[in-house]
Amino acid sequence: MSETARPPYAGTRYPKLAEIPAFAEHIAKGWSDEPVPAAPVDGAAAAAAAHRERLSERLPEATIVVASGTAPVRNDDCDYLFRADSDFVWLTGCQAEGATLVMTPRPGGHDARLYLPPPFRPGETGFFADAAHGELWVGASPGLREWSEALQIPVEPVAALDDLTGLQGALASRSVGAEFAARHGLEPSAALGRQLSRLRMVKDAWEVEQMRLAVDATVAGFGEVAREVPRAVRDGLGERWLQGTFDRHARTFGNGPGYATIVGSGPHAPTLHWVRCDGPVLPEAVLLLDMGVEAKSLYTADVTRTLPAGGAFSPAQRQVHDLVERAHRAGLARIRPGTEYLDFHFAAMEVVAQGLHDWGLLPVSVDEALSPAGQHHRRYLACGIGHHLGLDVHDCSQSEYEDYMGAELEPGVVMTVEPGLYFHAGDLTVPPELRGIGVRLEDDVLVTEGGSEVLSAALPIDADGVEAWTRAHVAHGKDGL
Repeated sequence: MSETARPPYAGTRYPKLAEIPAFAEHIAKGWSDEPVPAAPVDGAAAAAAAHRERLSERLPEATIVVASGTAPVRNDDCDYLFRADSDFVWLTGCQAEGATLVMTPRPGGHDARLYLPPPFRPGETGFFADAAHGELWVGASPGLREWSEALQIPVEPVAALDDLTGLQGALASRSVGAEFAARHGLEPSAALGRQLSRLRMVKDAWEVEQMRLAVDATVAGFGEVAREVPRAVRDGLGERWLQGTFDRHARTFGNGPGYATIVGSGPHAPTLHWVRCDGPVLPEAVLLLDMGVEAKSLYTADVTRTLPAGGAFSPAQRQVHDLVERAHRAGLARIRPGTEYLDFHFAAMEVVAQGLHDWGLLPVSVDEALSPAGQHHRRYLACGIGHHLGLDVHDCSQSEYEDYMGAELEPGVVMTVEPGLYFHAGDLTVPPELRGIGVRLEDDVLVTEGGSEVLSAALPIDADGVEAWTRAHVAHGKDGL
């Protein structure tokens, strides 16, 4: 063919492979038929069975429907990476997209059945034509039998949901698709959501182990980020380089980051959710890192440390860090069984308010600031200082007040303690040396029978310890350049 000649069949209509019998016949042949085992996280299936039993005891007469959900559209024909609904994962140990769990009451418990979209295998049009489930597109995948064997639960194709009857009045999760809910007369059930939140607040031994894995991977990720600080400064790579460093670590050693990684340098540190990370890393400023690895089981850590990028805090930076540390320790001291959840919050806030008053930053007395009608100190700490932690970073956040903030702590609860002070660069109520300083300390804490355990204790919280830890990792990073 000459360089000026058109390719064969140029100018004809683009062929649709699904409409070409010769292609379909050809691509259906010559493939190996090795089954792909389903591989939930070790122990997930047994833990999920125990979770279903606990839910069954709470709702013995209800039919229960919980779905995994589907990936939202990012743009045009591109979806975000799928992440299964947390209630669904807690009840099944399965992370498959487009799946639905149905629990039907029987004497003494519930019968559970899982409905999954089967992969399209060779010989089926979807094998090459369906980009979501066709194995030519997404790779070899476990089938329904493999999922059933791995999860120890009956599994049927998702199409069988259309033939189900008697679901009207069932308790459905928020993740159940609108089309399916309308077809079966279902609405999201507040009662189901409340019971699931209550149950998920108290972690069993397997869940605690998953939290430990997530926290340990997160601590290691802090080290990886600190080692990259010299390069981020020297090469002008900035906050986003450090954000990407942690996200790569989380994706390698877990499922990914449990939430959008926060890296705030200098004037960005006081911004609570600084996830844009589009600024430089300033060597003389503090560097606020709020990061968490989501384990492969989807349980996540949530840890924050504020580092001196240059290895040492300035006097003003240390002043702020020391006050936050005192508040942090006051909050940690209140974490034990039988205390009201909010005790740690009020204990930490008292320290913050007193410190700010001592610095002359409060226009009223400490008592007036702490009163429900005052809250003047919250100008510099507008957020709360902790939350439940588990499959979601703000675990069980839709709970009723009396189940969450109004409840007493009990063994198995995992929560964060995260006081901070945030002096924005444009805040004229603070002296110039404090403007642009943001400090947060956040640890993940397990309530135990005898008190509490700080799961993230491998990272120091005192200013001297933070400086020494930072210098050790920054020096390692310089050596590796």
